[in-house]
Amino acid sequence: MGNLVGRSAELARLDALFAEAGRPGAPAVVDLAGEPGIGKSRLLDEMCARARRAGFTVLRGRATEYEQHIPFQAFADALADADHLLPAGDPAPGSDARVLQTLRDATEGSANGAAVRFGLHREVAALLTRLGERGAGGLLLAVDDLHWADPASRELVDHLVRHPARGPVLLVVARRARQTPTPLTAALARGVDSGAVLHLALAPLPEEEALRTLAPDVPDDDARRLYAAGEGNPLYLIALVHAYRNGAPLHGITARAEGTDGVGVPSGLTALLLDELTTLSEPQQRLVEAAAALGDHATSTLLTETTGLVDAEVAEQTSALARRDVLRAGPGGRWVLRHPVVRALVYENTSPVVRVALHRRAARALAREGASPAERAHHVERSLTGWDPQAAQVLGEAAAQLASTAPASAAHLLGVVLDRMPRTPGHARRRGELLLARARALGVSGSLRESRDLLHTLIESAGKDHPELRTQAVAQCAVMERHLGHSPEATALLRRELSRSPGPSPAQAVSLRLALGMSALLTASYPQARADVAEAVALARSDGDATGEAAAVALAALGEAYEGRTEAATGFADSARALTDALTDPDLAGLCEALVWLAWAEALLERYADAERHLVRGLDIARRSGQLHVLPHLLACRAFLCLHTCRLPSALESAEEAESIARAAGSSELLSFTLAIKTLVLLLSRPFGDAQALATGEEAVAAAGGSKGWWAALAWCMLGHATHASGDPHRAQQAIMTAGGGRDLPLLQPSIRPGQLDTLVGAALATGDVDQAARWAAQAAREANRLGLDGQRAAALRAQAALAEHHGDHAKAVRLLDTAVQEYARCGQSLWEAYSLLRAAPLVRRTGQHARAAAMWQHAHRITVAGGARLLADLAELIRPQVMAEVCEIPAELAELTSREREVAQLVAQGLSNQDIAARLHLSRRTVETHLSSVYRKMSLPSRSALASLMTRLGQGAGA
Repeated sequence: MGNLVGRSAELARLDALFAEAGRPGAPAVVDLAGEPGIGKSRLLDEMCARARRAGFTVLRGRATEYEQHIPFQAFADALADADHLLPAGDPAPGSDARVLQTLRDATEGSANGAAVRFGLHREVAALLTRLGERGAGGLLLAVDDLHWADPASRELVDHLVRHPARGPVLLVVARRARQTPTPLTAALARGVDSGAVLHLALAPLPEEEALRTLAPDVPDDDARRLYAAGEGNPLYLIALVHAYRNGAPLHGITARAEGTDGVGVPSGLTALLLDELTTLSEPQQRLVEAAAALGDHATSTLLTETTGLVDAEVAEQTSALARRDVLRAGPGGRWVLRHPVVRALVYENTSPVVRVALHRRAARALAREGASPAERAHHVERSLTGWDPQAAQVLGEAAAQLASTAPASAAHLLGVVLDRMPRTPGHARRRGELLLARARALGVSGSLRESRDLLHTLIESAGKDHPELRTQAVAQCAVMERHLGHSPEATALLRRELSRSPGPSPAQAVSLRLALGMSALLTASYPQARADVAEAVALARSDGDATGEAAAVALAALGEAYEGRTEAATGFADSARALTDALTDPDLAGLCEALVWLAWAEALLERYADAERHLVRGLDIARRSGQLHVLPHLLACRAFLCLHTCRLPSALESAEEAESIARAAGSSELLSFTLAIKTLVLLLSRPFGDAQALATGEEAVAAAGGSKGWWAALAWCMLGHATHASGDPHRAQQAIMTAGGGRDLPLLQPSIRPGQLDTLVGAALATGDVDQAARWAAQAAREANRLGLDGQRAAALRAQAALAEHHGDHAKAVRLLDTAVQEYARCGQSLWEAYSLLRAAPLVRRTGQHARAAAMWQHAHRITVAGGARLLADLAELIRPQVMAEVCEIPAELAELTSREREVAQLVAQGLSNQDIAARLHLSRRTVETHLSSVYRKMSLPSRSALASLMTRLGQGAGA
């Protein structure tokens, strides 16, 4: 074990982990936790050395105590020397070099938008995967002192816990447990529960081994008293032994070690740890104090600038300090004190006047070098002693740079400015603007209550003097209230602002009425806000506000689609599409929510091609313009759309990104919504027996709490589907009825009732309640007929088919499922088309149509495998023996056709048009027509109807 004391058990587990790295079920993250000085860094040293011997590439970084508002600082430090690992000539977007540059740009505050904040998480995970593949053994990325990490680095750790890099890649973090922010502790704990994280809590060193190694020359009784005074902490024990050897009285040094000081070390040990520094020369003292203040900026150049020493003297004295192990050489020509505890003690014991001067000189030197405001902000902040307009300008510019990539850091800097800004009338307008900017940054970073409280202050202080500022604050506050689950408060606030005299400008009135409509929609009370949305349309139109009009009409489309008023929703969606498509991207950047509402309306109306087009555009605009609040809604809609069209990998990717943003936003309701969508995606994309969907559904419901809106209802419905699939029909019924407010689901979103009723029918039949199943099946038919949507009609037909199958009427069940398949094919819901085929195939075989049953199975299997629907693929394999036995592979009449021609012929028999076939098979319409001409020629058929009749007779037709 070398000279590492008392850590044999931990090293044995870590050695085993190197061999397991990248294997299924093996931890991808190691969490080393313990108090200051317990040996985390030393264990990390040993782990990195062993990883190198095992063939791993090792990258190492550290978070630092006094630089906690520099975004991604911990990871930028770890990846600072990774350039030599990159392939030559690697400039393309998404390449390794670009990912590293984006990370460095984010650290300097020059990264572009919210796309960096969350897109960078995925890009870094992919980069680590690639680096792991290039190493002989894999990759070890070590981050020390994680408890001091900036919020952006903590978010990245959270992402890497939930979505680890693939292959032999290990992320190792070391932290002080009691100083770790609660969200980070929770993220690591979730990782332990899922098996992604190995948690190692470092205990005090064993007494005998510690004293034998660290105090072999100290008498036994004295050594034991020193061990007890240091409580088995190696850093403290070394300091105590050092003092003892230098002649300090035993009683004095053991008595002084009791209690703790502000740095977190036992009182009295501060003096012992700083003891050796008292013998330093005056230039050396200045260099040590400067290194403690400069942190990551402690290069020889900046040490010269801040201490006033000449280059030669800095070189001479830093070398002398390195020989005494006071300073150590770090990456990039930096100098660091040998331990973070020593740095903290030096910094806190430096005269405040000297500290301020050091930071002021550092800020000026960095400005001369052309550093960005964000890079200078740390030193500017720590050099402030009062109101300084120039410093405030730098901090404000830094906050603007960081607002999208690191909003928590931006909020902190704005808070620094506001604390020092004079509360005089001359500063009132600027103070209001900064308060609004800080509230926005706090909201985006997840501090919703703090943001809401700040906005309340601004609303009251703006008063009549700054009405535009007050209205902006009201609109932003309504968003915060909604995210906090306070929609009634949001509505009241908005209506009060609209009732003021004089009222808001037309543009502001449109914004406020749209916010009212959205609040009503989320609380399932859209009819109460229908007039407000209509007024927003009229106001925007009369004011020549094309973007506002498009947004209002799109919201009307979504509201009516939600309410199940399909005809009205279709009219609004047509108008919104025309208005939106005529707008430029810069126009829409001002109100990107228009694309959210339009895409969701189109998805509910089963217009998937239009919805996808608007989603792609919306995502592009939102990422480029840094509109983080829009992204989870767009991504959740894209996941919903990809699920129905059987593209499960894409659905899961979108759902997980939406979840990441929702977690960072700190909104329980938004998290509940994104987890609800993810639950259904996981259910279909995971194999039989996988519990992840059920766990996600339970978390979605827990996040919803007691709220009764759209998102909470969706969470309960998705939990119902997950519990039904897991074999608990009673709980499934309870969950969906909770969502709907009773057996008839009166409170449930009308536009999705038939699908929920289909699940309820299956659950009721599983519990033996046939009468209730019949009532729900009849209700599904009524609801679907009222909606007039293909997919919802198909869901109702599936429910009726389940009832017919239960009664033994297989022929009726097959007819109903055949029609459902056609409906699903017509609207493009290929996932549910495949599911209905798999439900029908065993029943078709029981009616004696063996070849047709096999063809149906083959078509469904092809859809599910291509689309990554693992649950349905497993279902297909489960029923394969009863469906595929004793079947001729291809009827003789079709033997001359190619597989693609047979596929086209089968789709013709299902009633699909050439355009629909082209969309289904991802072909051009001309290619489909060419295939059909070949089919007619080879089979000597005169027409499309003749082909459909022949395919049906051969058992290759409807449902195939």
